Formats: sequence, structure tokens, C-alpha cells
Amino acid sequence: MVGSRRSGAFGILAAIVGFGAGLCAAGGAWAQTPPSPPVIGQPMPWQVGFPPPFTPLMDKVDSLNDLLFVIISLICAFVLGLLVYVVWRFRASRHPVATAVTHNTLLEVAWTVVPILILVVIAIPSFRLLYYGDKAVDAAFTIKVVGHQWYWEYDYPDQGNFTVESRILPEADRLKLKPTNPRMLAVDQEMVIPANTTIRIIGTGADTMHGWTVWGFGLKKTVIPGRLNEGWINVREEGLYFGQCSQICGNGHAYMPIAVNVVSKANFDAWVAEKKKSAGLAPKSDVASAAIPANR
Repeated sequence: MVGSRRSGAFGILAAIVGFGAGLCAAGGAWAQTPPSPPVIGQPMPWQVGFPPPFTPLMDKVDSLNDLLFVIISLICAFVLGLLVYVVWRFRASRHPVATAVTHNTLLEVAWTVVPILILVVIAIPSFRLLYYGDKAVDAAFTIKVVGHQWYWEYDYPDQGNFTVESRILPEADRLKLKPTNPRMLAVDQEMVIPANTTIRIIGTGADTMHGWTVWGFGLKKTVIPGRLNEGWINVREEGLYFGQCSQICGNGHAYMPIAVNVVSKANFDAWVAEKKKSAGLAPKSDVASAAIPANR
């Protein structure tokens, strides 16, 4: 009886020790292979309107869109009310003989001046937004985006000038390697950037025009061969964000997805160090995300 109790106790103790060792092993494996980043910026079924804003630039685009919606709604309501009034007030049963009015100076001035004032109200915040999104202020570093037929190339000149080529994943590979990524948007290598960091984006085309567009970033840059277009992004939240080429660039246009992996600055520095090692580049700085190049 005593022996059976002892063996039972030893069995329970061994089970507890084994369970703890299993937890430790699982924790070590999780530390070595972190979970996939959450998918944040992607299109949703039956989505109407803009996606949620993820950058300061998209916040301002949202605000301008709200202003334009109010203006358009007021114009539509006024025109509809005017049409209903005219149909009711000047119907044939009430006015069998139409009144001939040739000129009304006040009315002609009003329908000329009022549209001009509306356009001025729209133009001022529009130009302000264009200038706000055109040039990066105090950017931490620059990424050069090159559009090819039909894939994207991301150059990191401030981190040693290594290159990342991003191509769409075939459906079979997506299901095996990245099943949580959206269909037709998953890529083999994402553009990786640190969160809460201002990054200058320089875009050009290698062969024809492409459009680098990420929903929720507020950035839509047409990349043109022989020309550099500039913009900037500063993404607040870590995660995966997706976009697509927005120019009809050929028969592979639908197969040029854009994927941006936003990570912490520490993880970005580790990723840069690994890319430099793979490319055979000696690291110039211990911190890849914080150092602002001296020559701008």
C-alpha cells in the first residue's frame, strides 16, 4: 500500500516536471520563431469608403474627404430642392403660358460667384494637403521603391544599400507559408519598416509606369521611368499592411501586390543586420532605424 502510494506520488511529480519542461521548450521555440505579425491593413468584404487611417497623412485625407462630403451633400440638397420647387411652382396647370425672363443680373452674378467661393474653400485645404504629403520632414531614412513588370523592388540606401525584391506568392505557397495573409496580396518578401518613424519614399519605374499605393497610408505615388517621385509615411501600429499597383501597367498588373511589415525598431535593426549579413555588407551603425543620415 505504501509502495503504491509512493509510486503514484512519484508519477504525479514526474508528470508535473514533464509538463513544466514542455512549457519551457514551447516557450523557447516561441522565442526563436515569433508568431506572424497581425494583418491590419487589408480590404474588407462589402467595404464602402476609406479604410481606417494608419498614418498622419491619411488622417488629413480623411478630414478633407469629410469636408468634401458635406459640401457635395449641401449642393445636391440645394439642387434637388430647386428642381422640386420649379416643377411644383411652374407646372403647366398653373402656368399655361410660360413667362419669358431674359436677364437677371443678381442671379447671374450669384451663380458665378458662389461656385468660385466653393472652389476656393476646396482648394485651400487641398493644396495644404498636397504640400504636407509631398516632402518628408526630418525623415529617419529613405527607401527607394522601383516598379518592375511585374514585381516591386525596395532599396535601403541608408542601411548599406541592400535590395529586397517582392513578388506575389502563388496560392499553393501562400496556403503553406502564409495562410493568414489575404489571397492575391501575399508576397514572398515584404517591405519592412519600423513603427512610429518618418520614412521618405522615393519611387521610380524600371520599365513602365506603376502606382505604389497602400490603403490606409494616404500615399499613392506613380512611379515613372526616368523620374523620382517623393512621399513619406509614418505608421503608428505594428502589423502587416497591404496594397496594390494602381496603374494599368500591363497584363501582370493584377499580380503586383504591395505588402509592408511594420515592426518595432529593435526588430527592424535585427532584420537589417540579417539582410546586411546575407548581402555581405559590413554594418555601418549599430542602430539602423534611429540614425539620420548627415547629408540630405
